[in-house]
Amino acid sequence: MKESFFKDVYEVVKLVPHGRVTSYGAIANYLGAKSSARMVGWAMNSSHNIPDVPAHRVVNRNGMLTGKHHFDTPTKMEELLTVEGVKVSDDKIINFKEVFWDPSLELI
Repeated sequence: MKESFFKDVYEVVKLVPHGRVTSYGAIANYLGAKSSARMVGWAMNSSHNIPDVPAHRVVNRNGMLTGKHHFDTPTKMEELLTVEGVKVSDDKIINFKEVFWDPSLELI
């Protein structure tokens, strides 16, 4: 089950638009596993060797870059988001509500 759940997570993350972010909980909710945000986090921690999964676009529910330590460098996640126009300060997305992408609303 874990492997198929991880694959489902990756398929959702691949749909997050350039310059937008989503959260672990929003992905879990979309996949019908509302209380599985932590498992989405585990999936994301395992995704960094999968080139077409934009893991940098997944943050916690408050817009914090909680997954930054799983990138090649501690600043890589912020660098990738900044290139896409997402503003980050002190490891938190500044305009989080404006750039938040909710798959439950966007993938109808």
